[in-house]
Amino acid sequence: MDKATADVQSHLETIIREIVNILTTYGMDVIGAVAILIIGLWFSSRAAKMMERVLTKSNHIDATLVKFFASFVKYLVIAITVVAVLNQFGVQTASLLTVLGAAGLAIGLALQGTLSNVAAGVMLLLFRPFKAGDFVEVAGHAGTVKELNLFFTEMASGDNVRITLPNSQIWGGALLNYSANPTRRVDLVAGISYDDDIDKAMQVLHDTFALDDRIKNDPEPVVAVSELADSSVNFVIRVWVANGDYWPVKVDLTKAIKQAFDKNEISIPYPTQTLYVEKSESSTVT
Repeated sequence: MDKATADVQSHLETIIREIVNILTTYGMDVIGAVAILIIGLWFSSRAAKMMERVLTKSNHIDATLVKFFASFVKYLVIAITVVAVLNQFGVQTASLLTVLGAAGLAIGLALQGTLSNVAAGVMLLLFRPFKAGDFVEVAGHAGTVKELNLFFTEMASGDNVRITLPNSQIWGGALLNYSANPTRRVDLVAGISYDDDIDKAMQVLHDTFALDDRIKNDPEPVVAVSELADSSVNFVIRVWVANGDYWPVKVDLTKAIKQAFDKNEISIPYPTQTLYVEKSESSTVT
């Protein structure tokens, strides 16, 4: 019994000596690593909140992009903290970073299309060439923007068909935003007969504009003879309206011009063509 007790005590003393040796050898490294980890995690949260607060003050940066940059800063600080902790234990991080870099390159090549969409999404959210609710034409499609995120843009066409476009297609091509400016110009063409009075027709057009309160006087409406066509004298008509009134004014003004011409006996000619037939003399047979 005494011998067994002595063996147990001997083993305990050996374990204690090993623990003491480990603490003596690595104790400061462990304490330093824990301190670095705690400080790094605390600073990552602080840096993310600081980035979010700074970007939120800017009205030109989308909320989605604010969260993206804040998360990026947070995980960047955490990655640096992990490298510092490994260095504290004497781990050669250079080779580790090389392996991670090669893996990142391989992943980047595999996800090249996705990453290009993310990069384009960041640029779209940063520069904001359009926003939700705008009517745009891009990549051969036209519709109202419903949603914009880091990967794709969702639109709805005029007949309410959902259109999903990768951000790389939008950023890499021409974009027409019909909702960007508060006013738009309505362009129409109206033709009258060569027998009608040009000045009278122009006055009728101006009187028609005056009846519609949606047509702005600044800039003034423009009516000018644009073409002496085959069967008509054509006027170019340009009036300015609020952006939201563009289509209602265009269809209403087209109808009003036709009615005003009819009321003032100004004809809108049909396309005509004059055909001349040359009749040859019949030959005399003897």
